[in-house]
Amino acid sequence: MKRQQAFGSDKKMLKGGLHCHTTRSDGAGDPAEVIRLHHKNGYDFLAITDHRNYNYINYAPEIPITIIPGMEFDSTFEREKGFRCFHTVCIGPAKEDGNPYEQDVKLDSGISTCQEEYQPYLDEIHANKNLTIYCHPEWSSTPARYFDKLKGNFAMEIWNSGCALNNHMDMDAAYWDELLGQGIKIYGVATDDGHSMSNHCCGWVRVKADNNISSILAALENGEFYSSCGPEIYDFYIEDGKAVVECSEAVAVRLHSDMHPTRVCFAGDEPVTHAEFGVNKGYKYVRAVVIDKNGKLAWTNPIFLDEE
Repeated sequence: MKRQQAFGSDKKMLKGGLHCHTTRSDGAGDPAEVIRLHHKNGYDFLAITDHRNYNYINYAPEIPITIIPGMEFDSTFEREKGFRCFHTVCIGPAKEDGNPYEQDVKLDSGISTCQEEYQPYLDEIHANKNLTIYCHPEWSSTPARYFDKLKGNFAMEIWNSGCALNNHMDMDAAYWDELLGQGIKIYGVATDDGHSMSNHCCGWVRVKADNNISSILAALENGEFYSSCGPEIYDFYIEDGKAVVECSEAVAVRLHSDMHPTRVCFAGDEPVTHAEFGVNKGYKYVRAVVIDKNGKLAWTNPIFLDEE
């Protein structure tokens, strides 16, 4: 059996938000209000990632939620006819664990015209012990050819609530398979990028970890999570030549891989809670998507078959 890393251990599946804005930058809600809203919606952890403004603080100290240190960094180019931009969520360890960023540090936007010029900013962020997520590629007007050479991102956004709800963009893993098909091992995260209050708590990650910063970061970096806007995924594994998905009630479950058409297990008289797909030797990886009756999605991370 080859099981995706999110499944199979006894640790709790924590619910978390990785991209969130407040009045510390251009968000509508003050930090305490935003934290309380996430706690009300069952979140175990939250990264407050205001633009170029690093945060460690729980602004609602009465709320038992783990705050993941972080910020969002950016660089914009091709301004004359429109724009393209690189946005990067940065999440890192606690200050006492060697994170060099100061609370409320104000950074300037990056200056770059291409991904090669943006890479040094990522290198500095990684040298500062932070993990990075490539943000909303469709909204950023960056097809895969604009960011496929960036090094060191552990994940990219495959759902972004603000972009999805406001622009109908970044709704279902745009360009992810292009990177995976090139052999780039990058995980996918669902985030909110919440600016308006209505954009919060619409997309999240479920992480198999202890509820502390270091355990959550390690699990994220190792791919021990899945992403969702509603459905739950209980297991995803390959055994005896079949990819198997166990999930909450769904109208369809999809299996994805580069160079192969998507395959779908549709509900019949009863909802789908178990789906099986044959896996042949042509698959370099497989990943699954669960769709519920309300059209909400959940995404597994890939099982990489070249790691046999």
